[in-house]
Amino acid sequence: MMELLVRYAQEHGLVTEPGFAPKTIRWAIVLDDKGKLLDVIELGDMESKGNPGQTFERCPEFSPSEIKRGSTKRSHFLWEAANVVALYGKSESDQKTLEKHSYFIHLLREAGTVMPGLSVAASTLSNDLSLVAIRDLLSNAKARATEKVTFRISGAFPLESDAWHDWWRDFRKKNALKDEKERKRIRCFATGDLVEPALTHLTIQGLAIVGGRPQGDVLVSFDKDSFESYGFKKSANASISEESASAYRATLNHLIKRHGQQLAGAKVIHWFKKQIEKTDDPMSWLEEGQGQQELNAQEQARRMLNRIRTGERVDLQDNHFYAITLSGAKGRVMIRDWMEGRLENLVDNVAKWFEDISIVNLSGSNLAKSPGIERVITCILPPRKPAQQYKDWIKPIGADRAGLWAAAVRDQAIPRCAIFRIVVLHGNFMFSGILEEILAGQNRNDSALQLSLLYARMGLIKAFHLRSERVTGGNAMAEVIKPDLNKGYPNPAYQCGRLMAILARLQQSALGDVGAGVIQRYYASASSTPSLVIGRLTRNSQYHLNKLSPGLAHWYEEELANVWYRLKDGVPKSLNLEEQSLFALGYYQQIAEMRKKKEDSPESVKEDQNE
Repeated sequence: MMELLVRYAQEHGLVTEPGFAPKTIRWAIVLDDKGKLLDVIELGDMESKGNPGQTFERCPEFSPSEIKRGSTKRSHFLWEAANVVALYGKSESDQKTLEKHSYFIHLLREAGTVMPGLSVAASTLSNDLSLVAIRDLLSNAKARATEKVTFRISGAFPLESDAWHDWWRDFRKKNALKDEKERKRIRCFATGDLVEPALTHLTIQGLAIVGGRPQGDVLVSFDKDSFESYGFKKSANASISEESASAYRATLNHLIKRHGQQLAGAKVIHWFKKQIEKTDDPMSWLEEGQGQQELNAQEQARRMLNRIRTGERVDLQDNHFYAITLSGAKGRVMIRDWMEGRLENLVDNVAKWFEDISIVNLSGSNLAKSPGIERVITCILPPRKPAQQYKDWIKPIGADRAGLWAAAVRDQAIPRCAIFRIVVLHGNFMFSGILEEILAGQNRNDSALQLSLLYARMGLIKAFHLRSERVTGGNAMAEVIKPDLNKGYPNPAYQCGRLMAILARLQQSALGDVGAGVIQRYYASASSTPSLVIGRLTRNSQYHLNKLSPGLAHWYEEELANVWYRLKDGVPKSLNLEEQSLFALGYYQQIAEMRKKKEDSPESVKEDQNE
């Protein structure tokens, strides 16, 4: 993995030289060539919400050991936080910040020997009146004390010049620690070369939303003696050269920023051996689902697979993908999963994934839109949890997240624990609550979201049964479990679910809205111990049939007879988890079938009676 990360940085021209790295900076102090303060300006896209600023691709950067060296508090060079550069905020009396401010000016003066404009900036920052004016401008612009600041002098940014580069390299070399100069040469984990290992590694950015720290997290760190062995100090225990450490860090920062995909409490980054267009990226199809695209994800995958195999897309043949699942924990980067494989296999697996989770929509007319992988994973979260508790509920599904992600990318089985969550946490709530409200036409602000979650859950149940058999070499399930209703599927649990849906619809046709109906009162018990409930409900249905017109009553009698014919061994006494999930699938598909606009639907029978 390390070798591939280093190779990516080299092949894509990322900044990998130690001491240099891209930085995103929000503010610039504008000076003329004499050092006169002209303005403080905001950088980046000021129209965008939460504007992070402008990215400078090659900024000077101290390593953690360099910044902490000696008793003097040090700062970075050419850029720093506003409180360090201008003593902005509550920093004027803070001794630590004052020392950093003095060191920042010292670096500017030292570099002024090769770039005179920096000496001008140093003089401006040494002037108390100029500092007050800078602070006023920052305050008027509503800048934060922790936001990064740099300079624009005579219309140019020193950060975009290379005039200071050699000076910076020499400065770092002269100030290297003695023990860093005397490091033993050992094999690099990334390249296999004999190298002097980096003692500390720089932070990876962009994982704050998945458990990381805003200031970044470290992938390789040995900050305690108990982590060290064989006489090696710090990160020499995982020997990587400073150049390779800078390269893998550049790759991770680049991929997290530009290709990082949120995945239920983690971030997934991926890349390919040979770069491909985003429109050809199967990982992006997993992320987006169907969305607003003209073709859904399944059809895109099938078409690409055919083009690869027929030789129409030679450029995609013999390509490989790589994917890492990351999160943060107490300042460390946690690698949750690592995948690699052939692009052709990935495309095939993505096509199978969307085919397996495809499910009829609630109107019974078409397939529901393919959900993105994030929606599929989060659909198993407990229902109706406040937004502030989202992160707390994300944590327990780490294993489910990894299992569902692997199922989509590697064509593996759906984890049984995911189906448990759907059946136990969502069964009664999903059908006796949200679904009933939607069917009744009640206005819900989140109806679209709830329908999307419902489709994802039903699709997961369907995929669970298809894949459970397929991983053992069988394929019979694919013939009986379809996206829409299969009246001939003989499974008793599935037929019991169908029966429950018909009985609930029959009650509604006969009595209208009765508040707590069949589903609200009996779904939970019927799905686990159907023999205790369904027989009694069927007997009660005779009273409901008597309240209907002859045509509609006949329609329901035929539907009930059709189900009972397939329950040849009678109603089961109890259902296990897998059977309860089939009960839910049969219930849902029967509802969709009855809502379909066709001649033999209950709606059509009602219309005929009214003519």
